[in-house]
Amino acid sequence: MKESEEERNAYGEIDWDWDNEEQVQIQNISSHSVNQTIHILARIHTIRAVSSSLVFIVFRQQLDTIQGVLSPTPPPSSPTPHMIHWASRLNPETIVHVKAIVQKPNLPKGGERIEGTSVHDVELRILELHVLSRVAEPVPFTVYDADISAGAAGAEAEADNEDDGDKNTEDDFNNSDSQSQSHPSPLTPYIPDRSRIASRIIHLRSLTAQSTFRIQSTISTVFRTHLADLEYIHTPKLQGGASESGASVFKLKYFGRTAFLAQSPQLFKQMSIAADYGGVYEVGPVFRAENSNTKRHLTEYTGLDLEMMVRRDYHEVMLVVDSVLKAIFEEVYTKRRREVDVLKAQFPTPDLVWLPKTPVIAFADGIQMLIDSGWTDPSSQQPPLKNQDLSTRAEIQLGKLIKEKYNTDYYILDLFPKSARPFYTMPASTKLQKAMERKHGDSLGGLVTSSFDIFVRGQEITTGGQRIHDYGMLVDAMAENDISARGLEEYLDGFRWGAPPHGGAGIGLERLLMLVLGLNDIRNASMYPRDPKSLPEPPKALEGIRHPEADTLSGVGSEVGVGIGSGIGSGIISSPSPSSSFPPVPSLIANYGDAANTSWLDDRYLVWRDPRSGAAVGHNLGYVERKTISSTLSPDEQSEPKPDTTTTTTTLAHSKPLPPLKPIWLLASSHLESVLGSRLGWSSFTCIAESRVELEGEVPGALDDKEVGRKIRKAESEGIEVGVWAAMSLHLKHQIDDRIKEWREGRRKKGGQVRLTEVEVWRDSVHRQYFVALAPRKREGGEGKEEGGVDDKIPVALVVLHQLSPMYGFQVKYALDFPSSLSTPTTPTTGAIESALTTAMHSVASTGSGRLTFGTSATSRLTPTRGVGSGMRVKILGHAYEAIAERMALRGKGEFRKKMGAEEEDVYVCYPRGGLGTRGVKAVLDFCVAES
Repeated sequence: MKESEEERNAYGEIDWDWDNEEQVQIQNISSHSVNQTIHILARIHTIRAVSSSLVFIVFRQQLDTIQGVLSPTPPPSSPTPHMIHWASRLNPETIVHVKAIVQKPNLPKGGERIEGTSVHDVELRILELHVLSRVAEPVPFTVYDADISAGAAGAEAEADNEDDGDKNTEDDFNNSDSQSQSHPSPLTPYIPDRSRIASRIIHLRSLTAQSTFRIQSTISTVFRTHLADLEYIHTPKLQGGASESGASVFKLKYFGRTAFLAQSPQLFKQMSIAADYGGVYEVGPVFRAENSNTKRHLTEYTGLDLEMMVRRDYHEVMLVVDSVLKAIFEEVYTKRRREVDVLKAQFPTPDLVWLPKTPVIAFADGIQMLIDSGWTDPSSQQPPLKNQDLSTRAEIQLGKLIKEKYNTDYYILDLFPKSARPFYTMPASTKLQKAMERKHGDSLGGLVTSSFDIFVRGQEITTGGQRIHDYGMLVDAMAENDISARGLEEYLDGFRWGAPPHGGAGIGLERLLMLVLGLNDIRNASMYPRDPKSLPEPPKALEGIRHPEADTLSGVGSEVGVGIGSGIGSGIISSPSPSSSFPPVPSLIANYGDAANTSWLDDRYLVWRDPRSGAAVGHNLGYVERKTISSTLSPDEQSEPKPDTTTTTTTLAHSKPLPPLKPIWLLASSHLESVLGSRLGWSSFTCIAESRVELEGEVPGALDDKEVGRKIRKAESEGIEVGVWAAMSLHLKHQIDDRIKEWREGRRKKGGQVRLTEVEVWRDSVHRQYFVALAPRKREGGEGKEEGGVDDKIPVALVVLHQLSPMYGFQVKYALDFPSSLSTPTTPTTGAIESALTTAMHSVASTGSGRLTFGTSATSRLTPTRGVGSGMRVKILGHAYEAIAERMALRGKGEFRKKMGAEEEDVYVCYPRGGLGTRGVKAVLDFCVAES
């Protein structure tokens, strides 16, 4: 049906300078708005097309959502079928302008309200729908999926109970995606925390994140407001010396000198007190260079710090901090009640319990509670000591005991031992020291200090106390702790010139937020978290690509559909465009490829192409119960500049050019494994390694290996010579073809062989070099006279080098040791393959490219990486792999390559959720094992 101009103008795209109407906020729409015509600007949260004439669209503004309906209505403002069809194809997260009439929903029988939106009692009958900002490419996951995902609520909860007790050396985050309280339904989207971190902007749009960081804002605001009587200061984050241990600071060059990122504003807070400011506070960044991949540590976090004069004793500081924290708790649970309840859908944690009078327990008394309960540290099987800091496990256990005794999640441990405090902490008064010695005797184990820790839900959130203000005492403490005075001269001046008694505390904003709300990971409490794995080093830049005409940055036109090519010789199939519109795959491999990409030249591979850039992702087809399964091999997709991963993630997450295909596994580099795991939630393990040789202009010394040298000398003594060809005579080609047939026959007799590629030595010869070991042909019936020409010699080994990207150099595509006519028909010639490989390596070294790869080979064991777990299932899988590796001698290649100087670089088997089940494993084996 033809649309009128008015109908066509009711939908489509609009420019940024459009004439907009006054807009309404979703939070202000209610039953009082029924029959009103309104305008809103919002994101599309999710779309559900019930039929060609009925589409539901949920619109979102931060925390607020409302349902919109598109369906034919009586004229004159009825949406047309074209409009409904167009709207149903919009991507989630698109920003749209909506003109609509507020109406009561037509609920099904028994329904009382609209579920799944924040506005329950009304909906929008859409009159006009215009796109203001389109989503350029599908998002890694939708905000709708993130908010209903079981991932955040359950993932990693068990890991909190599995730490090793060491606050600074745990590695629980590495396996976080494999830990969950329950197995989410296959129908429920699973968005791992790694994915939420990698695609941070999408996660920050979610209701969970919006609620989290509104509460975070409230905490810092209350902190400032409550301390308004103190002076707010800004301290520098570049320091000339370390305020605590030098091992946990970031060093950097500062105009030819060494500087440090501030571990805390501690030094400057104390200097401000020495300058007679009485009391100061700050909200600012803190840096800790601790390689702690845990759920409780960040390398950069926000510190809530205060410092103040002490007039009687350090408990004045404790009372101030205590009152600030209680004010924060009160504000969070009253003013941010809605946000707290939103978070409970993802993190079902009971409200924090605190008492009007906070329990203050001496550290030694807390340790005694643990001892009396019979608790011992799982790692040492020993009870805790009163002169050592608490481990994380001990903290949590003590928190449980205090909750049972006092019914509170919030308490203070006082009088910490000197061994557990920084150098500038003031020792406890003689009176307090003697009182503790009388109570605990020798078990006290040394001096205690005028310091305290405050705990929430069994974990420490702040350390505070009195500082040393006497200059001589401070200098002695620095010497005792091996703290150099160099770079701290300005700090020491304040004490040299007289400083008043003072104390303070520092609270980690993110840790406080995490513990109050019961978040499962501190990264969920930071908008842009920084940990030891942040800021990965970018891949080595590609310089001087070999085929500028195949530069994927230039694009091939936006009108081209997703193309699929089969092998090197075929054109593009199932594509509206001719194959010439895409750069040839061999050229892409030479520009951007690694070893596994050369497998795409086999006939059994299909290649998906990005319609915008021509970038490629290769797939192999297997068949499982008459359903086509797609197995993908791609260390990195073939595109500029890193290589990029946009095509891979887009294809695997959303593209369905061949509906029967389903990705079941993928062979990936560490870079792509990280992208797939973090953005798409894929699992991974490794039992494969890429064998690389760094030549750096010379052949590695490993070739001086006695066994390799002996074999090469043996080959030379038998008259074997290695020739190098970019092109060769037809006669020699035929000879090599005959030798390959013999080689294949020998392989066939040995049974199934694991392989990722076919033996097609002449394919893409433009990008290949051939190194042929030739042995003298002997006359029949005896030693006879050796002939001198190439045609009078027989190939006994063949090495084929394939040109890869400038980043990766060359691949030993084939290294074939042929049966020898010099000894027996089935025994390779001693030293022939070593001679050919050595010549090839010298050739690569002479080019200065610096890198040679042998391709992938099996490693000695299967290692879970991400999302696989660590239980019995993994152990069974590992034992099964070891049995297969032993039976099929999978490790032989790797051992031989090590002798040739190669070092292993892990390659990962990645698979989507549900991708590598029983049928998937069968498809992998069918793919890799060539049966006789």
